[in-house]
Amino acid sequence: MKIVVVGTGYVGLVTGACLAEVGTEVICIDVNKEKIANLQKGILPIYEPGLDVIVERNYKKGRLRFSTNIEEAIKGAQIAFIAVGTPPGEDGSADLKYVLQVADQVGTYMDGYLIVVTKSTVPVGTASKVKKTIKAALEKRNAALEFDVASNPEFLKEGAAVDDFLKPDRIVIGVENEKAKSLLRQLYEPFVLNGHPVLFMDIPSAEMTKYAANAMLATKISFMNEIANLCERVGANVNEVRNGIGSDPRIGNRFIYPGIGYGGSCFPKDVKALIRTAREYEYNMRILQSVEDVNDDQKKVMFEKIKKHYNGDIAGKTFCIWGLSFKPQTDDMREAPSLVLIDALHEAGAKVQAYDPVAMNEAEHLLHGKASLKKDETAAAENADAIILVTEWPEFRLPDWDSIIKKMKGRVMFDGRNIYNNEEMKRLGFIYHGIGKETKD
Repeated sequence: MKIVVVGTGYVGLVTGACLAEVGTEVICIDVNKEKIANLQKGILPIYEPGLDVIVERNYKKGRLRFSTNIEEAIKGAQIAFIAVGTPPGEDGSADLKYVLQVADQVGTYMDGYLIVVTKSTVPVGTASKVKKTIKAALEKRNAALEFDVASNPEFLKEGAAVDDFLKPDRIVIGVENEKAKSLLRQLYEPFVLNGHPVLFMDIPSAEMTKYAANAMLATKISFMNEIANLCERVGANVNEVRNGIGSDPRIGNRFIYPGIGYGGSCFPKDVKALIRTAREYEYNMRILQSVEDVNDDQKKVMFEKIKKHYNGDIAGKTFCIWGLSFKPQTDDMREAPSLVLIDALHEAGAKVQAYDPVAMNEAEHLLHGKASLKKDETAAAENADAIILVTEWPEFRLPDWDSIIKKMKGRVMFDGRNIYNNEEMKRLGFIYHGIGKETKD
């Protein structure tokens, strides 16, 4: 089976590499010539644990190829995945420009029956637009070729995307007929030997499933952040509350960890897009609007804690930031809480020294000199008045406190992910501030 994947970002590259891993012939397409040239040399555009090994292995075996030439790649293909970006517009809607550009190219160059699958996160109705675009391109060249469209949303967690693809808990596919259903079932059969289901449904339902899943997870996070903020005011400990409600199987213990807001490429964009879609159908998503509002406010919580601790006088102070990516095991800084915090500290006249295990290149492009990037967590703490834990990378859990303390000027810890114990921090001489629990100096 020959597969074409258009787009070599998180979704496209993981999809192409993992399909090749089970023996499929895959060509990954991208318009970025530099990115394709780097991939051919084994240089990946993203950090994703385990992905480099799979890419290298399958590229060497000839099962995975990279090209900028969609015209050549599409010939003889049976399935084409569209995995290009859908960035949010100013109104929050998903920009389908790139998706429809690919659809037009597919219709222009396809030479036989093809299933065109939207893998990008797209709003309900996108598959219909893709279908119309392909039809128009075929009519333009007077080609009477048969094709089907399908929706196959991804549920990959950045930092665990390879495992998520190879061992999925479910695969959701929206189709219009049995022919497409049969071929896609065959494609995914190697990935569901663990007994987890392939869920076939109509295309609009598949498109909605992706948004609904991310919106629900975002809702859990914002809900827990609201509970954390209330806990601080009433003297409760949100960690105890979380344990109490997480043991209820109806609620579960996942995505109920309070912090300083969610970020990344999915939750912020998808919540905005779903709110926008609802407006187009004259419906107001009141809960989701509140989820977004809470998250925007939560990204400012840590700065407010810092201001309160220093009585508003933070100009000239030096802050060490540990973690810049929006979560561990990724270099993705899109919508990261660290960006909001660093902007606020910079505007207030503070000096920022930052370190992240893998996101330093991204940070250099995004921070525009607002923070001094350091080689490790110890260097970032040198002469710092306080440490701010933003991203809960494992290496920050048990750092060399003796070395760090010797280099610091002050001894305050602002823990944005509640990974430290207040009593242990106190024993080390720190004044500790967490999220959703009473501060004890």
